[in-house]
Amino acid sequence: MAIKKLVLDDFFEEEEFTLIGIHSNLEDFRLAYLINKQLEIHLYRKTEDIKSDNLAAHYSIFEWIDQDQDTVWNLVSNTCKIEMQQQPDSVDSLFGDGKTTKTYHLLPEYKRVNYLLKIESELDDDEQKLILNTIQEIKQVVMAHFIDANQLKSKENLIFN
Repeated sequence: MAIKKLVLDDFFEEEEFTLIGIHSNLEDFRLAYLINKQLEIHLYRKTEDIKSDNLAAHYSIFEWIDQDQDTVWNLVSNTCKIEMQQQPDSVDSLFGDGKTTKTYHLLPEYKRVNYLLKIESELDDDEQKLILNTIQEIKQVVMAHFIDANQLKSKENLIFN
């Protein structure tokens, strides 16, 4: 009996997107405002945050769907800090309040990146460089750089819909 094998890679094309890592100490809403102003886009805060698999971490997300260019823009926080109560027997300090802060990352490979800008569209190199340079012009942005999504181990964390 012949065995037939169906390869799903033929049916699902990998989504084309640009990913930019942003280093900045700004609050998420302030960074979204400055990016909107610089790039003349309209990012808005979504009503629900992205929830991580561990259910403790929530990441803020801003989105803009550009109908004219058929492009979806997402600005997402890469870090989530949660204050937790320590168990009474594990308090390290005699004078401590028994609370610790645990930090979670949407992309653990990029722990130093504060925000991620994902642009779901087929942009050419010139358009990508123009967007990156415009973001780098924001005074409160320390650094911005491209992230190669093909090298990510946690690429599934970038699926927002």
